[in-house]
Amino acid sequence: MDEKEAKERSKEQLDQLFDKIKEMLPSEAEFVKAEFEGPDIVIYLKNAKAVYQDDAIVRGIASSIKKKLVIRSDESHLMDPEKAKETIKSLIPPEAVVSNIRFMPRFSEVYIEALKPGLVIGKGGSTLKSISIQTGWCPKVLRTPTMNSDTISGVRQLMFNEEDFRKKFLTNVGKDINKVIAKSEWLKATALGGFREVGRSSLLLETPNSKIIIDCGLSPEPAIRGVDANTNSDQNKAFPYLDSANLSINELNAVIITHSHMDHMGFIPYLFKYGYDGPVYCTPPTRDLAALLLKDYVRLVIRSGGTPLYEEKDVRKMLMHTITREYTEVTNITDEIKLTYHNAGHILGSGTVHLHVGEGMYNLVHTGDMKYGFTRLFDSANVRYPRVDSLFTESTYGGSQDINPNRHDSERQLMETIKRTIQNGGKVLIPVFAVGRAQEIQLVLESYLANEGPYKLDVPVFLDGMILEASAIHTAYPEYLKESLRNRILNNRSPFESEIFEVIKGERAELMEKGPSIVVASGGMLNGGASVDYFRMLADDPKNAVIFVGYNSANSLGRRLQNGLREVVLPDQDGKLVPTKVNLGVHTVEGFSGHSDRRQLVSFAENIRPKPKTVFTMHGEEQKCEDLARTIGRMMHVDARAPMNLDTIRLK
Repeated sequence: MDEKEAKERSKEQLDQLFDKIKEMLPSEAEFVKAEFEGPDIVIYLKNAKAVYQDDAIVRGIASSIKKKLVIRSDESHLMDPEKAKETIKSLIPPEAVVSNIRFMPRFSEVYIEALKPGLVIGKGGSTLKSISIQTGWCPKVLRTPTMNSDTISGVRQLMFNEEDFRKKFLTNVGKDINKVIAKSEWLKATALGGFREVGRSSLLLETPNSKIIIDCGLSPEPAIRGVDANTNSDQNKAFPYLDSANLSINELNAVIITHSHMDHMGFIPYLFKYGYDGPVYCTPPTRDLAALLLKDYVRLVIRSGGTPLYEEKDVRKMLMHTITREYTEVTNITDEIKLTYHNAGHILGSGTVHLHVGEGMYNLVHTGDMKYGFTRLFDSANVRYPRVDSLFTESTYGGSQDINPNRHDSERQLMETIKRTIQNGGKVLIPVFAVGRAQEIQLVLESYLANEGPYKLDVPVFLDGMILEASAIHTAYPEYLKESLRNRILNNRSPFESEIFEVIKGERAELMEKGPSIVVASGGMLNGGASVDYFRMLADDPKNAVIFVGYNSANSLGRRLQNGLREVVLPDQDGKLVPTKVNLGVHTVEGFSGHSDRRQLVSFAENIRPKPKTVFTMHGEEQKCEDLARTIGRMMHVDARAPMNLDTIRLK
C-alpha cells in the first residue's frame, strides 16, 4: 500500500467511524462534528443535554468503537464564562472549598480546583452533570493540594497558557494514531540503557510501522555533573544509546514514562531540545513530579558550575507534549499498539506498562521500578493482566543475598539507631530521595514520634530540600495512595503536615549549632542536594550519625561511605573543595526501599497472571540481573535472560 492509498483508506475508515457515531446519537443532540484529540474521540453537539442526561448513550458508543469518547457542547452553545462561573458556584456546596475555576474555550472545558473534589462531583456525578446541562461547559475536577505546591500551580498554569498549542498538538497526535497501516509481521526490542546496570533506563520497541521508547533516563552521578551528550568520553555512560540504535528522533511515535525518577525520564527534555515533537505518556502524578525533578536537575547542575544537558524551556516543551493516563485506562498510542498503566507500588504515580501489539499479535509487561511488598505509602504492584507473552522486570535487588529484613524489624532498628544517637547528644542525618523514600520515612517517624511509646523523643525533626514540595504533590493525588493514608489526607489529617515536622528556614549552619535533632534531607545517595551540606557539617563529630535507608549506586558517595570511606573531599560554604574527616557513625537500615527484594522479585514473576513465556531482567548490576534470570528460569520453567545494552531481541 503506497502513501496515497493509505491516506485514502484512512479517510474512508474515519468517515465510516464518525458516521457510525452520528447514527448512534439521538437526533435531538444535533451532531456538529467529531474529531480526534490525542488518543480520544471528541464529539461536539449543539444540544449536549440530550446525551448528558443518559449516560448509557456514551457507554454504548464507546463500547462499540472501542475508544474513549468525550462529549462537548459546540462553542456556540456555551454559557458566557462569567455567568457560568456564578452558576457553577451556586451548584457546588461551600464545603468543597473551591480555590479556582478556569475555562478552556478551545476544549469547551471548565476546570474546577477544590480541596474536596468529591463534593464537586456529587453523588453519582450528579453535580458535574448539572454543571454540564446548565452551562454547556464540560467540567474537569482537580484536587487542590493540602500543602502549597509551586510545581502543581506551575504545571496547571502552563496547560492553560498553552491551550492553543495543546489543541493543535493533540489533534495532530490523534491523526497520527489513527492512520491506517499495514499489518506488522514482527516486533523487536533493543536495550538502549539500564540493562545489566542501574541508570539511564531505556527500551526501544519496533514494528515495521511503529517505534516507541519506554523510559529515557540519565545515570545519576555523571548526570549531576552536567556532561555533554555529544562527547565520546566515559561520561557517555550517563545517556541511553539512542545514536547507536540507528534511530532518528523524528521516527519515534511515542515515549512512555514508567515513573518520575531521573534514571527513567531525565533524558527526555534532551529529545525535545533536538527536535522530537511527539507525545510523552505518563500518569498525572508522574507529570507533576517530573516537572519538579527535571527543573531541580537544571538548577543543581548550574549551581555546581556545570552545563546542564537542556534548559528549563526544554522541560516546559516536554510538559506541553505530555498526555496523562490513569491506571487501567486503555489507550491507543499508535494504530497497532495499546498502552495500559497499572500500579507499580514504587513511588507516586509509578506504573507497570502493559502493551498490546496488533490484534492479539503480542503482549508485554514492563515493570519499570516496582515494589511487590509492604510499604506505608502504596499497595503492592499489580500482577493481573489480560495477556502476557514477555515480562521485562527490574532486578535492583536481584542478587541471591538481597533479602530485606521484616519491615517491622527495620522500623525498630531505625528508631533504635536514632534514639541511641539522640541520647548520646548527637544529630541524625537521614539522606533520602525527595520523591518516595522521603514520604515513607516521614510516615515511619510520624508513627513512632507522635505517639506515646519508647521512641517518643522530644527533639525536632527538620525537613530540607525538595521534600516539602514532593509531599505536597502527594496530597494532590491521594487516590494513588494506600487507603488508610488516603483517608487521612481526605479528612485533613495529612501525616506530611504533622506538628512533629519543622521546615528548615534560615541558615543550615545555625541549625547545626543547636542540640540533638533529626534531619531528613533530599539527596539520597549524597551525590547532591541538601543532604551533602548537612553531611559536611556533621561528619567530623563521632556523636552524630548518618543513616541510609535506600539504594546507593556503585560509585555514589553513599556507597563509598557504606564501604568504609573515612575521608572525603566536599565543597564548603564558599564552594571550595576541602578534605573532610568522616568520624560520625555510618549506618544502613535495609527494608525501606521502594524496590522489591530478591524474594519479592521472584514472587512477582511467579504470581503474574497469565504466566509469561519469556522473562528479561534489567535495571540491576550485572551479576544481579544474571542471577535473577537464572533463578526465574529454573523456578518457572520459562526462557529467562539478562540482555546487555545494545542487544536486539526479536519478540515476534
